[in-house]
Amino acid sequence: MKKIIFGSLALIAVVVFFSFRTSGISVGNETSMKPGDKVEVFYFHLTRRCVTCQAVENESRNAIEALYPEQVKKGNVSFTSLNIDLEGSKAVAERCKVTGQTLLVLSGDVRVDLTDKGFMYATTSPEKLKAEIKKTIDPLLISVK
Repeated sequence: MKKIIFGSLALIAVVVFFSFRTSGISVGNETSMKPGDKVEVFYFHLTRRCVTCQAVENESRNAIEALYPEQVKKGNVSFTSLNIDLEGSKAVAERCKVTGQTLLVLSGDVRVDLTDKGFMYATTSPEKLKAEIKKTIDPLLISVK
């Protein structure tokens, strides 16, 4: 029983840590922000990854592919996973202002950080993560041609 409690507390601590670590990314007021020509979903991760980190990537990718197959095919919606420990990914991480594991939706001036939702739902309720992704992306697609 103590192991379960300790494990749960450790998982909560990790989620809180990464939520604060990526808090430099602001969601902002969507009514005053302008969506762009495409919606980009990025999952930034480190080289060392836990089961939850891998689930966030897999469930997010699956949600994008299931929800937006036509938009992905046209290039209007994309999902990219990047290892920020690798030199080639550092420029994108800097442009997106991330330093740790982050699930981020970008479209023009709109920046939505879904990291906390990803870590909360990916392993236990992937359908809730899918719903959060849909709730974030659908309004952005209205202006995407």
